[in-house]
Amino acid sequence: MKNLAVFCGSSNGVSEIYVKEAAKLGKELAGRNIGLVYGGASVGVMGAVADSVLQHGGQVTGIMPDFLKKREISHKNLTNLIVVDSMHERKARMAELADGFIVLPGGPGTMEEFFEIFTWAQLGLHQKPCGLLNINHYFDPLISLFNHMTAEGFMQEKYREMALTAPNPQDLLNQFSNYEPPAVKTYLTEDQT
Repeated sequence: MKNLAVFCGSSNGVSEIYVKEAAKLGKELAGRNIGLVYGGASVGVMGAVADSVLQHGGQVTGIMPDFLKKREISHKNLTNLIVVDSMHERKARMAELADGFIVLPGGPGTMEEFFEIFTWAQLGLHQKPCGLLNINHYFDPLISLFNHMTAEGFMQEKYREMALTAPNPQDLLNQFSNYEPPAVKTYLTEDQT
């Protein structure tokens, strides 16, 4: 893996553990010579993971829409800052540059980014791993919801298993190294093909 995209919050959260664990992920990425692709901000969990990658000698590409550049305080020390026109372009560019996707704690924007890329994986638009770094059990309710979706027949088990989860960066990145995507989702029966 050359680059991983990280979706996460531009806030710190109420506990300092979110920023600390984001920094651990940054260190691990740099140590494995994996570049970071992220939203380009210098604040919150986003800033923490970027700062850590840079402090440990890694490469960081930020992608930020022009209208957010004025609001989110773009990071001034990135390897590369790409300014785009829209949120759609930001996500498309991140998907294009990344070999996989890690989600850290964040709010609705983070979830929207994750769900879009996770859905794209189910539809076979990419074959890249998607993982939740479950810092401080942040994603436990979401993991429970995925299990409920599967139990109720709204998500097949093979797609449920696509949402990799781990409480620490090392375990999650090891899962990424061994990831094999499932077959592409289809609604056709054999006699319809």
